[in-house]
Amino acid sequence: MNILLTGASRGIGAATLVHLRNAGHHVVGQSTAGSDELIAADFTDPAAPRALWQTALAELGTIDVLVNNAGVFEGVADNATDDEWHAVWGRTLGINLQASADLCRLAIGHFRERAGGGRIVNVASRAAYRGDSPQHWQYAASKAGMVGMTKSIARGYAIEHILAFAVCPGFVMTGMAEEYLSSRGGKQLLADIPLGRVADPAEIAETIRWLATDAPPSATGAVIDVNGASFVR
Repeated sequence: MNILLTGASRGIGAATLVHLRNAGHHVVGQSTAGSDELIAADFTDPAAPRALWQTALAELGTIDVLVNNAGVFEGVADNATDDEWHAVWGRTLGINLQASADLCRLAIGHFRERAGGGRIVNVASRAAYRGDSPQHWQYAASKAGMVGMTKSIARGYAIEHILAFAVCPGFVMTGMAEEYLSSRGGKQLLADIPLGRVADPAEIAETIRWLATDAPPSATGAVIDVNGASFVR
């Protein structure tokens, strides 16, 4: 399969890139700065999603799967200045939700045009359901939006063989999780995970790989929790 993967430079994205390529798929990855292997796209720029899509499409010829993994986890105090509050909310929603929505829209248009269907996998978070810290309302809101968007796509386009899934990790041992654990008291937070540890990026990557390539069509709309039972629905 030909796959576009955002947020591919580290953590979950880097692990997913390896998993998908090892499985024989052709993957174009994105990061903010880009590299010899990754396309540069800064999602604070509203034009970036379309530019990324067009570049990836030119490289791959056709795209079978979109994986929206890019995201930011930036805190802001509830007593911050209005300017700071709005800036953090704007960046978080713009990168985590709006850019993902733009890419989903482009993917759906492409899937419909070629009349062959396709798959979308959105990487959300357990925060979509259980919320997050007082400094991270905007992160939880952005991930809840991703879940709602995924379900809407699944319901609206399944008849055209366009499938949509979401993954909701808890803590994953990436740079974002390490920063959060250190700032919020790692031992107390780990005590909230019945499994006793945070997830390895490879565990999330394998879940994404399965949804992107092997999950049965009837599973469209599914949201898969991968959080060590720290939140169960």
